[in-house]
Amino acid sequence: MVADSDIQRIARLTPLADVLASFDLSIGPIEPREEAMPKALGLTLAASAVISEGQPRAALALRDGYAVRAEATLDASSYAPAPLSPAPPQVSTGDAMPADTDAVATLDAVQMRGALAEALAAVAPGEGVLAPDADAAAGLQLRLAGGRLRRIDIALLTALGIERVLIRQPRVRVVAVGTGAVISGAATLIASAIDGESGLALSGSGTLEAGLRDDSADSADMVVAIGGTGSGRNDESVRTLARIGQVAFHGIGITPGETTALGFVDGRPVLLLPGRIDAALAGWLTVGRRMLARRAFRLIEEQPFAAELARKIASPLGLAEVVAVRRRLGKVEPVAQGYLSMQALACAEGWILIPADSEGHAPGSRVVVRPWP
Repeated sequence: MVADSDIQRIARLTPLADVLASFDLSIGPIEPREEAMPKALGLTLAASAVISEGQPRAALALRDGYAVRAEATLDASSYAPAPLSPAPPQVSTGDAMPADTDAVATLDAVQMRGALAEALAAVAPGEGVLAPDADAAAGLQLRLAGGRLRRIDIALLTALGIERVLIRQPRVRVVAVGTGAVISGAATLIASAIDGESGLALSGSGTLEAGLRDDSADSADMVVAIGGTGSGRNDESVRTLARIGQVAFHGIGITPGETTALGFVDGRPVLLLPGRIDAALAGWLTVGRRMLARRAFRLIEEQPFAAELARKIASPLGLAEVVAVRRRLGKVEPVAQGYLSMQALACAEGWILIPADSEGHAPGSRVVVRPWP
């Protein structure tokens, strides 16, 4: 029988806002490293991507055709062709514009008769031409530090000759505390979310103590453990953290996920999530992803959408609540509150956060729906 003094207990629920505010002093960014452009997709820029030289350096043809002086084609038409002398050179897209030319006439706008060339249509100055510095001016910050590199960023930076960038990618040890399909499923979900938030999830096949004491060459920048945060007879994750490092908070004012805990081991942030999928997810969405963002020094980028609430949501005062919602006939409605079943999570299209100082929302209220990981 477990003695009462050995049971993990939550003395008080710390407001979510207080926990997040503490990150400003307690959680800092990891050291950046260089990464080759193709491998940097989805990672967080540690320094803004700045274009050192304007591009293009010289005027380029934007289409296939003939490089001409626009004034030579003035008033040209198929009924009154304008002679072009000398005969204009043919150019392809991307070619440098020849000297003394300022436009590209399309192939069918110029008629060649032996050595004689005639314009069949007028061309405006600059038509079909990419002017110097038109793609990117020198000093342009193409992507700011703290943003994740998107596919379009990779394409543009590569085209502009940038081969390597400075990035931050926190390594996160994910430990499943205990056995069972639910904890395993929760750990898989959180690991996938870490990878999707520009981190690198490292599997933790050992014990929580081994994960916390990790001092290997490839040690993690942060530890996330799932399970063992409650007051059950086998729950001891928080006590393990207290023995090896320090517990900053145990019990956070969120629902589900009240037993979420966090602390540090030798300065390394540790997040302990409940063993239920819904509670682990709520703890990750409200606390974990912001811890990871602090380690990456990343701006949290979401694609939320505003929607009208179809029916009332009542929420307890003093607790920030994660509510699963789905869209119905142009509005959103709650799928589940409190305990978010697997069925509810599967059919929900996102989540809303009700602040601790709110009793909920009335029908017709505008709410912000955020996506699942």
